[in-house]
Formats: sequence, C-alpha cells, structure tokens
Amino acid sequence: MTKDSAVLLKNDEEAEGILMRLLKIFLPLGLVLVLLCPQSGWSQTSQKEAEQTAALLATLLNAGRVVIERNQPLINDSGRGEKGFTPEVFERLILDEFLQQTQIDLTHASSAMPSQAKDLLSLLLITSKEVVADAQFVINQRGIGYKNFIPATFGSQAARKFSKRSKVTMKQTALEPRNLQNAPDEYEEMVLKRLASQPSSTTPIIEWLGGGQLLRAVVPIYYSEDCLVCHGNPKGILDMSGYPREGAQAGKLAGAISIQIPSDHR
Repeated sequence: MTKDSAVLLKNDEEAEGILMRLLKIFLPLGLVLVLLCPQSGWSQTSQKEAEQTAALLATLLNAGRVVIERNQPLINDSGRGEKGFTPEVFERLILDEFLQQTQIDLTHASSAMPSQAKDLLSLLLITSKEVVADAQFVINQRGIGYKNFIPATFGSQAARKFSKRSKVTMKQTALEPRNLQNAPDEYEEMVLKRLASQPSSTTPIIEWLGGGQLLRAVVPIYYSEDCLVCHGNPKGILDMSGYPREGAQAGKLAGAISIQIPSDHR
C-alpha cells in the first residue's frame, strides 16, 4: 500500500465513523428515515455530505436547546441580576453537549468532516451565541422570574439568523405553532401529519426533491416532561407565558427542525 492510499483509507474510515456516530444520535430520539436517492443533480459523494451536514446542523441546534433548557432555573432566578450566563459560557456548554452527542469536537474538527459542514456549523454556532448575547438584558433582569427565553425561543431565533446568512434554510416548525413564523409549509405539514400518526421512530426523514436538486430533512422533536409545564394539561388553561396549553403528553410529537439544502448552497 502506498502512502497516498493509506491516507485515503484513513479518511474513509474517519468519514464512516462520523456517519455511525450520527446514527447513534438519532436512534434514541425516535425518528424515521426516508431516503429517496436523486435521479439527477448531485454526485453520490455530494449527496452523502449534504445528508451528514443536515444531521449535524440539527444536532447542534438541538444541543443549544438542551443548554437553554438546563439553565432555565438560573435564567428565571428573579433574585439574581448578573447571572454569568454569557455567550462565552453558552459556547462552552453547547460545544460540550455537541461533543457528548456526536463524539465530534468542533474546536478540532476532523478532516473527514465535509468542508460545507465545518463552515455551516461554525456559522450556526456564531448565530447561536449572538442570540444569547442579544438576550443578556432580559436574562440579567432582577425581580422578574419567567423571562420567556426558552428552548423554542432560542431555537427559532438562532435558525432565522442562520438562514439569513446562508443559502441553507433552517427553522423550527409545528402543526400548531405558537409563533406564526414557524408555521409549516405544505411539505412540512405533510411530513408532520405523517409523523403525528406514527409511533416515535429512530432516524430523521430525509428526502430529495426536484430531481435531486434540493435536500429536505425533517428532525422530529418530542415533548419531554419539562415541556408539559407550559404545553401539558389542563388543555386551554393559560400557561406562564400567556398561551393556552395544548394538553400535550410526554413522548408525543411537538414539532420538528426542518432543513433545506439546495444544490447551489456553496
């Protein structure tokens, strides 16, 4: 085996390892996979890279949601002013969470990771930090408990900032969104209705549309017990944010992270 062949083999093994770790991410989430191979458009390599990129983007956004959820007691502490939940602290926590979920250290990204994934993940991290920076005044207000800086709020704002700066579109969506900016388009509504009628499954829905020119990925989000404080029973009663509760149950479909990657996104 030549030196060049050995390097190529090592890179192939690293790429395969990343893909296997991504599958492990989604297996516990109860997601479903639909892969429609494009008849034309991208090469097979580009297709795989786009699918991997979409999965990583969804994971990073969800990691940010997890960090915001875990820090709700701190964020909503009315007795404290400066809370120390700075963009820099958030960055450390989201990188740690992403590493835990994927075994990928974004501070030392693997050479086997697609270049498009590196660039887009870096942009999503930047926009996520900006959302936390923009919320500092609200987070650090003394004398106010509930701040409405929750995972859904963070996720929506980070996804919109990211989408405005790239050709990749990312959003949170649901069949009955509280924020109308998160209303599903026709495709998302169809997929969400299908998911809502099925048991929780294990991998993301990924479909190629327009003859392979557009990748659409939908990563379902399910209600946890913590979500039910605002979204649970009794249905119709106003929650702490002033919205009527949905009467949701833990484990049921709450919505999804939707990602669109066009072939000309570079």
